[in-house]
Amino acid sequence: FQYLKRFDQGCNLDRFCYEALSVEGSPAECLQLFLLHCGVVDPSWAELRNFTWFLNVQLRDCEASVFCNPDFVGDTLNGF
Repeated sequence: FQYLKRFDQGCNLDRFCYEALSVEGSPAECLQLFLLHCGVVDPSWAELRNFTWFLNVQLRDCEASVFCNPDFVGDTLNGF
């Protein structure tokens, strides 16, 4: 949710990292963003769960990868 919220606001996500146990927004806002970005017109709860699980895994791996660290790669992958 934190990534999607900042993405919709046009923020630069290159240096953003998820803050564990931090709470932002309301449950309704979170659900609205998931519905907006999941890519399915009328998703089931299972489809929303799969979307959020997949997104979470990808973002966690991205944060852990040295190749996605802006301090390591500099501006060679700007906006990637």
